[in-house]
Amino acid sequence: MPDHVGIVACSAEGAALCYRTLCGEGATLLGSHDHPEVSMHTHPLAAYMRCIERDDWAGVGELMLSSAQKLATAGADFLICPDNTMHQAMPYIEGRSPLRWLHIAQVVAARAVERGFRRLGITGTKYLVQSDVYPEQLAARGLDFVRPDPGECEEINRIIMDELVEGVFTPEAILCFQRVITRMKEKGCDAVVLGCTEIPLIMSDANSPLPTLDSTRLLARAALRRAVGPAKVLADF
Repeated sequence: MPDHVGIVACSAEGAALCYRTLCGEGATLLGSHDHPEVSMHTHPLAAYMRCIERDDWAGVGELMLSSAQKLATAGADFLICPDNTMHQAMPYIEGRSPLRWLHIAQVVAARAVERGFRRLGITGTKYLVQSDVYPEQLAARGLDFVRPDPGECEEINRIIMDELVEGVFTPEAILCFQRVITRMKEKGCDAVVLGCTEIPLIMSDANSPLPTLDSTRLLARAALRRAVGPAKVLADF
């Protein structure tokens, strides 16, 4: 039997995309309508934001740990968090977590290496792009990166927090991301990290000036591989 996947969710739209990917693509490995057992727990995003706005990443970690403990009780075998920003809190909880985690930036960085990318643009909330969540993982694999400019960072953050997490998707938001990604391309980037789990709801290879690394779906696919085990994973999955 596949392992039981535990999802520590934060924002509804990103968690829903991760869940749908796990279930929908499970059939690729397991057969029609099949997927690993999945459990999800989430505290309100407002609880996370209260901690983030006062720079209390230890508090963010305690919320994640609370979800982890509930999921362990529910029978999960390992954990994922489909929220890039919240990974800033991982150092506070890894040693106390009841279960092991797949780290979203590690998954994305590994995929970048597999695809031969060398210099990545990072998009996401202002809290993420100003952090070391991606730089640490990219540097560990010899990859370079470019962050958005401060003004771009603020506008992207506004789009994410005021629109995408609320399920609001506009042409203007797409144009904003296209402008930012074009600038990253001009700075020598050969791919862009969609480093907020809602960004793939409006951006993809179809409308991006650069190839995309979809952190949400990459994490879900890594969880599927982990749950199923290497014996049944297709080479091109």
